[in-house]
Amino acid sequence: MVLRIRLARFGKRHAPFYNLVVAHARTARNSKPLEVLGTYNSVPQPPRPGDTQGRPFKEIKLDSARARYWIGVGAQPSDTAWRLLSMVGILEPKYRVGQIKQQVVKADSAARSATKSTILPKDEL
Repeated sequence: MVLRIRLARFGKRHAPFYNLVVAHARTARNSKPLEVLGTYNSVPQPPRPGDTQGRPFKEIKLDSARARYWIGVGAQPSDTAWRLLSMVGILEPKYRVGQIKQQVVKADSAARSATKSTILPKDEL
């Protein structure tokens, strides 16, 4: 059976709190997971004392050894779980803006060169 690493929502109505869990892919959203890997608080927390930039942060607590184990076994992370695991450094980021921009530029230049080559001079018509 396929295993998924996904988020399970807890908390109050306007104060979400998530557990990063491993569960079977076809189980219900509120069913009991196989294992809880960590937590993610999506509400920005006030800056820590001593932080020179004074930026709020979102807290991620994760058992990285167990997360690596489940990925090694073949568990498939959801898109949001993939993003969180890449922020921690366990997985490679799925979407990189720089690479996407380079691909768009290459595709755009290829399309331009293709349209230039299909235009025939008046002599050949």
